[in-house]
Amino acid sequence: MTPIMSKQTLDFDAAARSLCVGLPVSIGASGLARELSAIAPDRAFRDVLTRGGWFRLGGVIDATGRHIADDLTRWGESELAKHEDDLRALYDACAGSGLRATRLLGRTHYLVAVTGTQAADFVQVEIEELQETVSHVLFEGHVPGSLEELFEAPEAGAATNEPVSVPFYALRRITNVSELLKRIAAEKPEPQTVHRFFDAWQASSAGQTTHFSNHWVLAVREYLDRYRQSIQQATPVAALNGPSPKFLSAYGAKGLALAEALQQFDRQAGYPMAWFFHMLTTKSVPQAVAYAVIDDVQDGFAYLPERDVKVLRNWLHRPFGF
Repeated sequence: MTPIMSKQTLDFDAAARSLCVGLPVSIGASGLARELSAIAPDRAFRDVLTRGGWFRLGGVIDATGRHIADDLTRWGESELAKHEDDLRALYDACAGSGLRATRLLGRTHYLVAVTGTQAADFVQVEIEELQETVSHVLFEGHVPGSLEELFEAPEAGAATNEPVSVPFYALRRITNVSELLKRIAAEKPEPQTVHRFFDAWQASSAGQTTHFSNHWVLAVREYLDRYRQSIQQATPVAALNGPSPKFLSAYGAKGLALAEALQQFDRQAGYPMAWFFHMLTTKSVPQAVAYAVIDDVQDGFAYLPERDVKVLRNWLHRPFGF
């Protein structure tokens, strides 16, 4: 069930959508943050991550570049229904027409604003930077076996990526992270992995040093379960716009050598216990390191604060990861 949003949330959502329509992409992610802060004066938005290199299906254009449809999937389903679900008949009717599929090339800008002192106290705005380009000619070569095959660009030809439109912004999602975690908790009685990740952050030295949203965003996904109920999932994504931190240690390192490797990783990431959270997500630190650290603790090495040792012991008792 879609949650009921407050009037303030709805107003911000509408204002953000309108903002995206009127802004040129030349302002960049930092410009987006300034504009969002202007329409929500009680929030100071910052751009923390841009993820690119993805695309999704676009629409249909004719041989002259005129738009026939904005949604390729709906258009294909409608046209197939007109031909009594006969792909051969649809192919015969459209072959040689010059119809072309388009795709949307995209990047997602993540912008955040802190709303409190707890790790989950922030609002996350995802704004997509999109450009519609030509993907491939439809109904060319052979009768497709399915609509999915029709929509997919042939391997040999690949997508032409010829621009159809100028780049533009579109609002993807606004997430109040604290409320999202409450909704996820209400869907299932037992603590989910994402809750345990936030709890570990809050309890660790990381949570005492910096805010979660300075270093992480959430990849949010919504789907329907077998009972047609809406289920939401959230996965932490490291807010890295440059090289990932490197764990520089030989296998089996212990004691001072291991302590130095962990501290070096944390310095690269910019906060304490970074190695632990990257171990759970990016896998750049092997899980064997956690066991080696506890062995060191038991041998009398005290290079971790007690709060971090407790977080680590809790994880060893009930491991989790993404």
